[in-house]
Amino acid sequence: MEPAPIRVNLISLGCPKNLVDSEMILGSAGAEGLEVAASPEDADVIVINTCSFIESAKAESIQAILEACELKSSSETPKKVVVTGCLAQRYGAELRKEVPEVDAIIGLGEYDDIGSALRSLTESRRHKQIFRLGDPDKACNAEVGRFRLTPSHYAYVKISEGCDNPCTFCSIPSFRGGFRSKPLRLIEEEVRELAQSGTKEVVVISQDTTSYGIDLTGKFELPRLLETIAAVDGIRWIRVLYVYPSFVTDEMISAIAEIDKVVKYIDIPLQHISDKMLRRMGRRSNESKTRALLDKLRERIPGLYLRTTFIVGFPGEDDAEFDTLKRFVRDSKFERLGVFTYSQEEGTPAATFSDQVPEDVRKARLEEIMLVQQANAFAHNRSRRGEKAQVIVEGLEPAKQGKRAAWRCRSTGEAPEIDPIIYVEQPGEAAPERETALPKSFRELSAKAAPRRPLVQGTFAHVRITGSKDYDLLAEPLPAGRRV
Repeated sequence: MEPAPIRVNLISLGCPKNLVDSEMILGSAGAEGLEVAASPEDADVIVINTCSFIESAKAESIQAILEACELKSSSETPKKVVVTGCLAQRYGAELRKEVPEVDAIIGLGEYDDIGSALRSLTESRRHKQIFRLGDPDKACNAEVGRFRLTPSHYAYVKISEGCDNPCTFCSIPSFRGGFRSKPLRLIEEEVRELAQSGTKEVVVISQDTTSYGIDLTGKFELPRLLETIAAVDGIRWIRVLYVYPSFVTDEMISAIAEIDKVVKYIDIPLQHISDKMLRRMGRRSNESKTRALLDKLRERIPGLYLRTTFIVGFPGEDDAEFDTLKRFVRDSKFERLGVFTYSQEEGTPAATFSDQVPEDVRKARLEEIMLVQQANAFAHNRSRRGEKAQVIVEGLEPAKQGKRAAWRCRSTGEAPEIDPIIYVEQPGEAAPERETALPKSFRELSAKAAPRRPLVQGTFAHVRITGSKDYDLLAEPLPAGRRV
């Protein structure tokens, strides 16, 4: 009788880049004959892929580790706990000392053979902690053979690792390493595999997507990358996230504007608009250049959706600097916007600045900015009423509390997981036919509703925006034959 297969449950924390790593970890485990468990309780091995970008992310990761160790100690069946990801790479030695219950600590540069490490961990009769923290600055590999954690119709494609930008608030280069582009042929191989598995939308991600290729050819190669992905059969939408503003070129703008499959949506983290704050943050831009870039993007890419993020409460941000930012947010009318309070990160230059802003002030400023953006977002939603849009169907929201079931959808203006949802109610039945005859002089008009195409998860549909509720939108399916 063959032994039961080893079951692995993975808890993925942090950003989409981490999610791709998690998919590769599970893919590697599957290649070793391990099975994926639906919950930590059902698993023989619990893997926590951690994040340590900001303090709250570190706290969430540590909590997940402690909960896994507690489950291990109380379980009637043997379990192993494995910690990997950014927290493992950054604080591996401390974790080894402070949480000895962890069975393995595996760094970012060790994913190539993590499946075999998980197998050896469970098959070993002696308890010996695995501790592998190699150099994270390894060359990029093709991320094929993933175990998908996103729905099959969209996938994140990571085009580089690390970062070379000198942002004074960011700790990522210290544990993710310097900027390394993934060779184009590997990305193409990855996208082809995804398309064959049913992926229709590719979301291009990186710490800095605009720098893609600069280390390989000495040129910014994002336009060529987008052309290559667009040539893959089956891919319908290509979405670009994390565009570093200082490196946006005219060629990049033209590629986004002219390649049909590239949706007219850009995520461009600006972080601030005040010249003083941008200098202190180590950003490579200033207010006048930023405004000129935004004007150019709006002019060259009609119908563009812009998403950005800002940091409030950065050291030295006084009331005047904050008011400058608030006015900029009000006037720029970004379609999508996120705000973070500054997090004082160990090992970063900004953490040593003497003029730290009190936490209560940071939180109050976040609320102020979000109220300004809320007015912009609600006005934008109102302007979309009557708009016809092509959407991708994410899934069905079940009926509850007297509300009918509704399909969750996204148009090209909404990125997965971070942006608002378009809710499309399931169409009701057609009105009943008339029971009594009308006089012959009257012409009967059909009371039946026009036929509508049924919505199916992972497919495209055509809808009309009918209204909004807070940040989300409401829509109805267009009759069969109608197109945007």
